[in-house]
Amino acid sequence: MTAPEIAVIGGIDTHTDVHQAAVIDSVGRHVDTQPFETNSAGYEQLLAWLRAQGEVIAVGMEGTGAYGAELARFLTASGITVVEVDRPDRKARRAHGKSDPIDAYAAATAVLSGRANGTPKSRDGIVKAIRALRVVRKSAVKTRTQSINQIRALTVTAPSALRDKLRGLPTSLLIDTLARARPVGDLTDPACAAKTALRRLARRYQALQQEIKEADADLAPLVTRAAPSLVALSGVGTETAGQLLITAGDNPDRLRSEAAFAHLCGAAPIPASSGRTNRHRINRGRDRNANSALYTIVLVRMRHDQRTRDYVARRTTEGMSTKDIMRCLKRFVAREVYRHLRSTGILNTAGSGGAGS
Repeated sequence: MTAPEIAVIGGIDTHTDVHQAAVIDSVGRHVDTQPFETNSAGYEQLLAWLRAQGEVIAVGMEGTGAYGAELARFLTASGITVVEVDRPDRKARRAHGKSDPIDAYAAATAVLSGRANGTPKSRDGIVKAIRALRVVRKSAVKTRTQSINQIRALTVTAPSALRDKLRGLPTSLLIDTLARARPVGDLTDPACAAKTALRRLARRYQALQQEIKEADADLAPLVTRAAPSLVALSGVGTETAGQLLITAGDNPDRLRSEAAFAHLCGAAPIPASSGRTNRHRINRGRDRNANSALYTIVLVRMRHDQRTRDYVARRTTEGMSTKDIMRCLKRFVAREVYRHLRSTGILNTAGSGGAGS
């Protein structure tokens, strides 16, 4: 008589070249651990090895958004339930040590205990495309800011004749003036070297400005196509809508409610009560880029949306600080964003996944 197949849970510690996989049984006993290469053949071998251990209930994995992204897609497409596992905290690592097999077993144990229950992003749709394009745009914006800061720093230390000519110019005119300059002379002369450096930085700024415009032209139709009603909201632009879509992911049905979405955006207050003190504090964790997008929307609405301005005036007369009012508004915006994602059909409210990031 054939022995019944045991139920097992996998755990995977992801890396650049090799993934370490481990298996435990349904009561937490260690079964086996093996390394597998991070290529198509390695993924096939890992899947066959997992199934050879028994009936696979689920696989816990660190780094589903980085080193483990392709493996997570492969296992999901193969019918394996993948659970996102947060990195163990420092206290646990000090107590149990650190190695790839230990981390793999810890991932499997986290799934068995229920500590890990987040559904990873699928990363296979239009939101993934938006994310890739925004990576380029974000780096271009950062470098553009660095360029203008360097220009202003060099201007401060430039010879007085050049400094006086450039002083007080708005950014657009400053960049245009420097880019059209034709410095001549010996580069050993500090004045000539400063003019040459400023000209090159100005041209770099112009090139980055054009790159950002091209990125915006590519992103605008994609974001509008993904969530047209979200872009139509007051205070929501292509940039903020794109970030909120990335936070929700291509499979936002993993978010069980608007409260889960707000928590993911760091817009849900955390209880901080003790004894006779009953209070909440700001959530400084989760997706800070999403929180920044909510903050930007709130700022725009506080300036241009009459309904928001009326709310701010009312809460101010009640004694609330501006910071607390903005935290309330971010929570309201998170609720509204979730509702509009749901109305566009992107969000399937029947989903019951956790609020994994």
